[in-house]
Amino acid sequence: MSVGVIGAGAWGTALAQVCARSGNEVVLWAREPEVIASVSATHENSLFLPGVTLDAAVRATDDFADLSACDLILAVPPAQHMRASLKAFAPHAPQAPIVLCAKGIEQGSLKLMTEVAAETLPHHVVGVLSGPSFAGEVARGLPTAVTLACAEDHCAERIAEFIAGPLFRPYLATDLIGAEAGGAVKNVLAIACGIVEGRGLGRSAHAALITRGFAELTRFAVALGGQAETVAGLCGLGDLVLTCSSPQSRNMSVGLALGGGQTLEQALAGKLSIAEGVASAPAVAALADKLGVDMPICQAVQAILTGEADVDAAIAGLLSRPLKSEV
Repeated sequence: MSVGVIGAGAWGTALAQVCARSGNEVVLWAREPEVIASVSATHENSLFLPGVTLDAAVRATDDFADLSACDLILAVPPAQHMRASLKAFAPHAPQAPIVLCAKGIEQGSLKLMTEVAAETLPHHVVGVLSGPSFAGEVARGLPTAVTLACAEDHCAERIAEFIAGPLFRPYLATDLIGAEAGGAVKNVLAIACGIVEGRGLGRSAHAALITRGFAELTRFAVALGGQAETVAGLCGLGDLVLTCSSPQSRNMSVGLALGGGQTLEQALAGKLSIAEGVASAPAVAALADKLGVDMPICQAVQAILTGEADVDAAIAGLLSRPLKSEV
């Protein structure tokens, strides 16, 4: 079988490797000429995932037409580029399931990636892949478990056949909204956890922030129409714990820099990979306000990123909130 992967960043490349290990031919679409040249010449994405030798079944292209005969499409561009990528792909799209692998909310429209896909590829079966997964670890074949959500069980089972392997285990779900909400919000919360670490506020504060952040994430998902049980799984709590606990996380590393006194521009300087939480924070805060959901941690991160509040003022604001019941 054949799998097309749109987006050759670290995560897209890692997923291409996963699909190749599962016995599929993989076409990896890349925007960057140097990525195509590197994969073609050395079977390595030296720009975004150096040091990982890719399976010979992975080939790179810059032509969407090369994906037109694929049996499955994984869409892995950054969330803010998902709409443009799917629009460009639409004339060549096969009648195959599309699995959305980006985590974020579109700025301006405040739409989830499934809503973006419904507008750009309206006649396709759509799934969501999300969960605790660092690209480098996945590409090197370390054990990983994720959530694969599709509206109907049989669709998820069919898609899982393409990507499941001894070291990559998808757990199936039908709640696409919950899977998406968990992935989008956890990136914003990871920035907050990085700030806590960078400011040296201690492990107790770190644990408290993850816990209260998870409460925000759950409220947000339910308000969107998702299920609390979904975000209590890999795509919510699992992803949150991983992303908020390691500097390998691009989002947490941005928070570490901000907590250490750097500006946002300094924190992002020289980074090739995108920290999705930076782009998603304003959208999450705006959508929460629209839905009437109280998300003080995410709103504090948004205020720091936009310069509306400095780090110390944002922390003081959170700690001075009125006392209330935990539940």
